[in-house]
Amino acid sequence: MRPKHILIAGTVAFAITIGAGFWNDESTVEVQIMIPDNPAAFDKTKTVATQTAAVPVQDELHQALGVTSDEEIYDALYNGQSLAEVAASRSRDVRDVIALQTSQLSAQLDDRLAGGSLSREAYEAHKAELVEVITRSVTNAT
Repeated sequence: MRPKHILIAGTVAFAITIGAGFWNDESTVEVQIMIPDNPAAFDKTKTVATQTAAVPVQDELHQALGVTSDEEIYDALYNGQSLAEVAASRSRDVRDVIALQTSQLSAQLDDRLAGGSLSREAYEAHKAELVEVITRSVTNAT
């Protein structure tokens, strides 16, 4: 197995480990589907309310990488680029990507600890290696 495949498999395994708490019985029981009365609420384009023109709001990761869609990210990764290379090719700071992913996964860990789906020991172990794992994932370092 090539180092790239090992890194991808490790990243997927880490994401599954972190995300597993969101799919347990306790968390899925609390999910509610809200159906708005207004059909216009189903519009998939989010807009910034403070501006007069409707300007689409991008995902935070899209903004950090300087891309406009998930497809751009997928294509770049499929073609062997790392997230760091994607950011650099669009004159973005890779530290912003790492900080964003670290804060998002850290919040997930905090939620899992608070919800009781993660022990204190596992929480501390994951938190201790979080920045290193994300940095390796973003830069494709092995």
